[in-house]
Amino acid sequence: MKHVFLFSALCLCAVSCGGDKVKLSGAGATFPAPFYNIVCKAYSQASGNEVSYGGIGSGGGIRSLADKTVDFGGTDVFLSDEEMAALGADVIHIPTALGAVVLAYNLKEVNELRLTPELISAIYRGEIRQWDDPRIQAANPGIAFPGKTITPVYRSDGSGTTAVFSEYMSKTNPAWEEAIGQGKSLPFPTGVAAKGNPGVAGVIAGTEGSIGYIGSEYALALNIPSAALLNREGRFVKAANQSISASARADVPPDTRTSITDSPEPEAYPISTFTWIIVYREQSYNKRTEATAKALAALLSYIISDEGQEIAAKTYYAPLPQTVREAAAAQVGSLTFGGKELR
Repeated sequence: MKHVFLFSALCLCAVSCGGDKVKLSGAGATFPAPFYNIVCKAYSQASGNEVSYGGIGSGGGIRSLADKTVDFGGTDVFLSDEEMAALGADVIHIPTALGAVVLAYNLKEVNELRLTPELISAIYRGEIRQWDDPRIQAANPGIAFPGKTITPVYRSDGSGTTAVFSEYMSKTNPAWEEAIGQGKSLPFPTGVAAKGNPGVAGVIAGTEGSIGYIGSEYALALNIPSAALLNREGRFVKAANQSISASARADVPPDTRTSITDSPEPEAYPISTFTWIIVYREQSYNKRTEATAKALAALLSYIISDEGQEIAAKTYYAPLPQTVREAAAAQVGSLTFGGKELR
């Protein structure tokens, strides 16, 4: 992995020591947007290049890369073999950090909340409508729930956060799988829709009695409480760097496309995920220059470097384990321009 980080440093030096500035643009998942905004700014300051990232949802990021209107896309769900084939060119995935999808809620009377897959499913299917439902009470002994209506909140846009959340729910609850299913956009039978993680977080913060799934970093940043979830080992676990990282204690395939929801690790938070940047392996398309390709490779290497991962931790994301960083570095190192490795 050292050679990739050295390559990144050389690219940064080459730009900062002279030459034209390169402009890079990315779009996609809102989940990692707080991290990307800060780490891209740090890269820009170090390299002299300009980088912009728009949080438009994972579906929008994939479409933007397919349309070749951005240099990189952001997604919280890896592309399937069919999606890869539809793009018509080799696409690589670079994991950039670990995060979690949490069930954030607004209930002033309740400081601690425990939820099971069965309860979450019943709430989103409209079967449980009141906070003082006996089934919620049974999972939370000793807590007096108010007789308030539950307002479920969900994403209105094509979302990797929705895909990760629904993948976990489909794995753990047959009723959810049958009624709602799995994907980036789903037909929720009840509740309120909002765009992006910021939109969902905003609705939850402003609506007493609401509950919704959002990236853990938004819950932390806005100080919105979130539930402890029952994991596969029968433990109620809250999302934190340690419990999120525990989910990644598994072998990662060379292409890094893997799911870590519903991890068997005893300490794991059950709705944890990698978030990825996706790019074309061959960079000589749409009249792109080799300088642009090198700047992109340098940006990717910077994000997975020690400094980049420190920024991830400061913005409430769990840093990548060393083995995953090595796999990510190998993917960056496989970028080509005109069929040749970038040097």
